Amino acid sequence: MKIQQQQQMRFKPTILLSILVLLILMFSTLSVFIAEHPILPFDIKVSLLIQKLQSGWMDQLMLAISFFGELPYSLLSVLLVAGIFYWQKFRREAFYIAMVLFSGLIILGVKNLVNRPRPTTFYVRLVEVNRFQSYPSGHVLSYVLFFGFLIILMRTLKQIPQVTRNFITGISAFLVLMIAPSRIYLGAHWFTDTIGGFLLGIICLFPLCYFYFRNKPVEKV
Repeated sequence: MKIQQQQQMRFKPTILLSILVLLILMFSTLSVFIAEHPILPFDIKVSLLIQKLQSGWMDQLMLAISFFGELPYSLLSVLLVAGIFYWQKFRREAFYIAMVLFSGLIILGVKNLVNRPRPTTFYVRLVEVNRFQSYPSGHVLSYVLFFGFLIILMRTLKQIPQVTRNFITGISAFLVLMIAPSRIYLGAHWFTDTIGGFLLGIICLFPLCYFYFRNKPVEKV
């Protein structure tokens, strides 16, 4: 029985490492391709398809969904949530939530390296005008990393009331699912920008979760 458990413990990290390597390869391949082909007919078609649904209330909804990814609100949101966890005696969780902020350095580095221009009015309707380069989407990366980690914490911290955990999980999942369509709708990003942001967000989530669970104290039953 002990041998089987040891084999399973060795097998699981191997699978996770393989998935991480695959994600890195996918992201790297996409990044090189985008650097060589900044304007793709497929991206334009996807943007025009999503923007067919345009209306005043839809503009406001998509802007609201993207709100937590805008500076300085993205920074304040992370610090506020980390502060709440610290105040509620979840100090380890507060520390790892604060670590999300380092993803900003990663996204700026990749953006400068790939140097893809933003969508323009020549191709799509712009509801929101943005600075910096287009690839990958910083909003998608930060939402996948921040709200994705919150979902994981809510499934892990049984000390938090079930209603609270379900509510935070539902809101977080909604934002993770909707951030990519909102960025395309607003004309802020191409579809492939959001794919790159999603892949990079998952890649960043791996080490965050790994060190969190690796150093997590064993709870006494």
